[in-house]
Amino acid sequence: MPARDLTRLGEPCWNDLMTSDPTRNRDFYTGLFGWHAGASEPEYGDYVTFRRRTSDVAGMAPSPEGSTAGNAWLVYLSVDDVDDTVTAAVAAGGQILQEPFTVGAMGRMAVLADPSGAAVGVWQPIEFVGFRVVAEAGTPIWHELSTRDYDAALAFYTAVFGWEPQVLSDTPEFRYSTVGPEGMPVAGVLDSSAFLPDGVPSHWAVYFGVPDAAEAAARVVELGGAVVREAWDSEFGTFAQVSDATGAVFYIGSVEPATPTGATPDSTVTTASASAGTVATGVGDNAAFVDAASVDAAFIDVDESDVETSQSAG
Repeated sequence: MPARDLTRLGEPCWNDLMTSDPTRNRDFYTGLFGWHAGASEPEYGDYVTFRRRTSDVAGMAPSPEGSTAGNAWLVYLSVDDVDDTVTAAVAAGGQILQEPFTVGAMGRMAVLADPSGAAVGVWQPIEFVGFRVVAEAGTPIWHELSTRDYDAALAFYTAVFGWEPQVLSDTPEFRYSTVGPEGMPVAGVLDSSAFLPDGVPSHWAVYFGVPDAAEAAARVVELGGAVVREAWDSEFGTFAQVSDATGAVFYIGSVEPATPTGATPDSTVTTASASAGTVATGVGDNAAFVDAASVDAAFIDVDESDVETSQSAG
């Protein structure tokens, strides 16, 4: 089971879903990924922690009563001091969407908007560091920022989170940078100014691993979700863009099964099919702002020599 011994500051450490129907989506995600839904302690309200085997992989919270925000996944970046990060973010042109607060003994958090408008969480761990298992079925395999202001976004995250972006491509047709140690990227930033439909702002997205993206996309529909973009093959793997039972958009990517040395068939795990250093990306609408079933979406297959966009009615 691929595990992270260390979550580096400024990198994705957790993802949680804000949903208007926790019951439907509990059934949806446990049915899709085989996750187990753990009830929170009373002090944490109705927050649900999804686990794969014994590992925490994602969270879910009910939308506040009267909230007009849509259903959406939120990506969190790890920091060592939430308050200092919020101060730095404001100085760098960001906005505070949720002031810092303490989550019991787990940690401290806040929610920001970067200068291009993308919402991002920040997490200062105390007892809880975030997800520890990655790059296998049912776990995060990639995180991606699609931004309408690429230069401003990179400058912001570099100043606030200490990023040292690695440029994958910097052509007028395709600008993309990755984040993480060389050969071990964990997230990407895409200049999506030419691809996002009108009304769809900059946004972060999470990719989860599945044994087979096409089969998982079909399962999404069976569970009450929708396929925003059918499974497509790229040099980085096979991916699909889908939405859950209440319209929150996310990506799924195929991973290959692998059996560790000495393991029995019952203990087979899966690892990412792409080797370290490859990037998987796709651009789509964000359910926090649009209905994936009713709006056109723009997509891009990441290939520096052959950038392809298409329009798809949901």
